[in-house]
Amino acid sequence: MSTIDFFCDNEVATLTLNNPGKLNAINLGMWNQLAEKMAEISVDRGIRCVVLRGAGSEAFAAGGDLEEFVTDRATLEQALHYHGQVALALQAIDNCPHPTVALIQGACIGGGLEIAGVCDFRICGESSRFGAPINRLGFSMYPGEMEGLLRLAGPAVMKEILLEGRILTSAEAYAKGLVTRVVADGETENEAYATAKRICAGAPLVAGWHKQWIRRLLDGTPLSDAEKVASFAFLETEDYKEGLAAFLAKRKPAFKAR
Repeated sequence: MSTIDFFCDNEVATLTLNNPGKLNAINLGMWNQLAEKMAEISVDRGIRCVVLRGAGSEAFAAGGDLEEFVTDRATLEQALHYHGQVALALQAIDNCPHPTVALIQGACIGGGLEIAGVCDFRICGESSRFGAPINRLGFSMYPGEMEGLLRLAGPAVMKEILLEGRILTSAEAYAKGLVTRVVADGETENEAYATAKRICAGAPLVAGWHKQWIRRLLDGTPLSDAEKVASFAFLETEDYKEGLAAFLAKRKPAFKAR
């Protein structure tokens, strides 16, 4: 049975792509579950970081479940619905106020690469592989799915992945900006959760604001006076007062996301 499994350990939530026997290939039901679970996580103030991973160590996700394309994506109407749902799931990850970490082991292909591409961090093992060789299958990547990867890696890398259909090594993916960090295969899980722990040590509201302002600044248009004022919203938070007090008292801050 294919599922998106949820587990929460204190402030860190984990979503696991789980499709046994298919290298965690993602079907429509899983895309729907992913969107629903990300929506629930996004409004949970007790969560401070989300780790997304594949079940086992062979694959993050080896793309979409192609067997399903014959029955559920055979017509234009079906295709628009199918890929509209995929785009909604990716947007839910991309818009999550909590930082997101992709824990990548093994194959990260097609839809798996799209999911990793909208996460804030991508931590992978040395043997991981990346690509979207769909040119060999005769279909193109839906624009709503391409957006996050294009923003991440730029047009030159996207053309290499989509037009040439190359499968990149972890070293190549790192050099091209597709991944944040490459570690030894046996250390991937430890590093991903250590990253989550470092994120959780910071003020959660600030993490959300940093994500918001990074995206806004990439828009390229000048900030309005109202936006400049809004950037100082932290002044009214308990966490700001706690952070300063803890620094002056030389103790660890206890942030409460308020």
